Amino acid sequence: CQTLSNFSLSVILPLFFVTVLQKGLKENFADAQVSVVDCPDLTQEPFNFPAKGICGKPRIADVGGVPYLIPLVQKEKVYDLNTVAKDIELPGAFILGAGAVSSKVLGINAELIPIVQTESEKKPAVNGSYVAQINPADKGCLLEKYSSKYTDCEFGLLANLYASEGQPGKVIEVKANGRTGELNFVSCLRQTLEKHYGEKPVGMGGTFIIQKGRAKIHIMPPEFSTCPLNTDEDVNNWLKFFEMKAPLICQPVIVSRDPGFDLRVEHTHCFSHHGEGGHYHQDTSPDSVQYLGYFQPAELLFRIDRPQETHPVGRD
Repeated sequence: CQTLSNFSLSVILPLFFVTVLQKGLKENFADAQVSVVDCPDLTQEPFNFPAKGICGKPRIADVGGVPYLIPLVQKEKVYDLNTVAKDIELPGAFILGAGAVSSKVLGINAELIPIVQTESEKKPAVNGSYVAQINPADKGCLLEKYSSKYTDCEFGLLANLYASEGQPGKVIEVKANGRTGELNFVSCLRQTLEKHYGEKPVGMGGTFIIQKGRAKIHIMPPEFSTCPLNTDEDVNNWLKFFEMKAPLICQPVIVSRDPGFDLRVEHTHCFSHHGEGGHYHQDTSPDSVQYLGYFQPAELLFRIDRPQETHPVGRD
């Protein structure tokens, strides 16, 4: 039986985010500009999403969790994005985010970059997701469109999802160039919100592009660990790390602080049109890196199938 909880996030109008985010970003980047703009048409290059925007009843869902992956995997934990859309009271939602594939469908473990217009009464689902896995031929990255091999909308173990009606509208545009601090782009955004809003949880999601530079990305191995992964060091030794080149299109899900739902407060996966993608950690070319992002504050947070036994390992 899966548990479902919901929580109203502090609703902050995009205009009020501008000053807050710009101040925090300038402490970590040589140049940062934040403004409210019309959302670009996300059906166009480089996104090619199945929805035009990220506006309309924005909400966040944290499904499953890392404790279903480590210390040892619980393969029976399988979910469906169409069901999630109904659970978060937004059937037909456009969903972006970061998660793991269903090993029951793929037969292996891999990173899922969910990009799905979920099914509604009038339309079937449109799955624009990507899968990043270890290439068995050369042990490099193998990035594929999910729909090139599969017809479902399943995922496994865990996912952090941003959902909306997929409509055009006003969004927060963030530009940041030349990283001068230690924080990655997503952590800088989240910690800036946490510092400013304190006990009030604030969440947001959307998409950003690493336009120039390179980034540290991991991909989970195709085989789950048969030895318990009990520490972050164990996890990092199990994961496969790569340095990948721009442009990378990323899907972040951010919550400023955990209000007591055992959340993963930030999680970002990325894909590209040159065959690279996975879980974003940090840019590796701070002097030359350029970020361009479009974000929307979320109104609601949903916690689905929260693990009863938990731990803080593997949340990076």
